[in-house]
Amino acid sequence: MQTRKRSEPHTFEQRLEEHRLRLEDELARLPQGAQRETVVARIEQLRAAAELNALLSTAAGADQSP
Repeated sequence: MQTRKRSEPHTFEQRLEEHRLRLEDELARLPQGAQRETVVARIEQLRAAAELNALLSTAAGADQSP
């Protein structure tokens, strides 16, 4: 029986960053139009999610301090 290769788990931050980079690459190839605006909006959402996650992570760490 062959063993399955499992990939290393990625953090939420890493997944957000990878997705943002893929969308920015796609954005560079898109012409002006509605699809481009949708990708721009999604990139902004990913940036906001990363900032919010960082804020919540630091706040959660501060709550656990003695």
